Amino acid sequence: MSLPRQLASSQTALHTSLPDRAVIVAHFYDIESGRKDLAARGFGRGHERFNIPVPRDGGIQDLLLEASQPDRRFDAVICESVDRIARRTYVGTQIENTLEKLGIPLWASDEPITLNGKRSSQVLTRRVKQGVAEWYVLEMLEKAWGGFEVHTEQGFNVGRPPYGYLAHKVLHPVAARREQGATKHVLAPDPVRGPVVQTIFEMRVSERFGYQAIADRLNRDLDRYPPPVATAKHRSVGKWTYSSVREVLTNPKYTGYMVWNRKATTSAGGRNNPPEAWIWSSAPTHPALVSVEIFTDAQKVARDREGSRSCSGPNTAHTDTRRSYALRSYMTCGLCGRRMFGKESRGRIYYICRPARAYRPEGHPASIWVREEPLMAGLTEFFNREVFGPHRRERLHVLLSRLDDTHLREHQERVEAAERQIVELNQRKERILDSLEAVDDPSPVFVNSLNERAATIGADLEAKQAALRELRDATLTAPCPDLLNHFPTGTVDLDLLPEPTLRRLLDAFAVEMRHDKEGNQVDVQVTITPETTETQRCAANAVIAGGGADAASDHAAMRVVPPTGFEPALPP
Repeated sequence: MSLPRQLASSQTALHTSLPDRAVIVAHFYDIESGRKDLAARGFGRGHERFNIPVPRDGGIQDLLLEASQPDRRFDAVICESVDRIARRTYVGTQIENTLEKLGIPLWASDEPITLNGKRSSQVLTRRVKQGVAEWYVLEMLEKAWGGFEVHTEQGFNVGRPPYGYLAHKVLHPVAARREQGATKHVLAPDPVRGPVVQTIFEMRVSERFGYQAIADRLNRDLDRYPPPVATAKHRSVGKWTYSSVREVLTNPKYTGYMVWNRKATTSAGGRNNPPEAWIWSSAPTHPALVSVEIFTDAQKVARDREGSRSCSGPNTAHTDTRRSYALRSYMTCGLCGRRMFGKESRGRIYYICRPARAYRPEGHPASIWVREEPLMAGLTEFFNREVFGPHRRERLHVLLSRLDDTHLREHQERVEAAERQIVELNQRKERILDSLEAVDDPSPVFVNSLNERAATIGADLEAKQAALRELRDATLTAPCPDLLNHFPTGTVDLDLLPEPTLRRLLDAFAVEMRHDKEGNQVDVQVTITPETTETQRCAANAVIAGGGADAASDHAAMRVVPPTGFEPALPP
């Protein structure tokens, strides 16, 4: 209905101002957002979905292309109102200037059409109208954004409910809409699929499985773990996939909070927005399937596992892979923090850190090589002495008696250092603004240099604030040597274990091995908590007594694996 009205308005203006002297010879229009950049406009196909009684000769790009041709069909361009050309002043004046250079005036039906060359009043009126139109659109977007924030705060769900929840209809909060029968939806746990979500988080946090490994485990019993069904049912694959598991593990709505703006659905190709851009409700709005702590731990597992695989055996993603490496994904470089990769050379296995020159920190050699044989021997000694040894509790008690609250002081010092750096960065940012205000007529070069510097400081400030949040969220817990009583005593040669059994043990204990180049040693860390002891006990029985479930069976359901806490150093 809008396009015929615009055409009629333009025809009336021409008939009134230029009777019998002007006729419309072509029609150009698009059905798309007028806020796009000019280079991105004119390629939409929305007009094909409507039966529009106005012939179409093309869009804005076709108009500009024909305008540049010497045999163009028209001498002027008319629109109903100048804001119909674009919803942004810059783009509208860009089109107007392009046509003006080609000798083609741009008229509007709600403006006087003059041919005497006097345009000053017209330009003033037009720019005011363009500014008002841009302001109006921005105001509407901001109000709509605010409405979505309130919608989120009140706990109403937007779109399809996440897997594990059902959409529960409630009366619309607006009385007029309520009288019309309108409803809204809140999330309620699905009694069948809700426990599946909890199982997925348990496998991720307690066993540190990758997305595909979790999908493979769930696919063994689809009756117990029904897979998600796509909105378009013909697109459903009937099983769990890498992406469907990832979608569950990265959705914060499972914490009981309503979250909006996780994806840029109408811009940037639907990419995921960073977590700091998400809109969270201030309080829980629906029953949680997992706690905030479990959700946070699952995201930390994703960060630690980046670039690693859960399964044993060679990496089939690379056709030239000839063997697997038992300690891959557990070895990291102490200088750069990157995961070390395996390599066989002259019959010996090494773990290597070889970052590109641009990512190599100061003091980092071009490459670091560590042999697997002494690593495996040291790791075997560690487990036999500190975890499975008959005197493990006594050794830990002796170690704890030598320690004071140094770790607590160091943690507090790191927090205070981060706070000081944030204060300093804020002061530097304010000094930049003071420098700009002190100059009466700053040059463009000066302004650009200050903007670049402010952007750099802003990025550093965001990084420091994120680091401070992580430090404050870290929980320092008191050690509990009695947890070691849950595990059998005995000895094991890790080098003789089948790789699946070995990796099950190392994953259960969340083994981390960090190479210290300067001291030529490797620090080993395991994490034992009350929530993980059952999974760890099964893995220990499998390697010491030969009992327990095999590597392919389901483990006991565990909930939390705190990634930080008291981490004692090993006694000599």
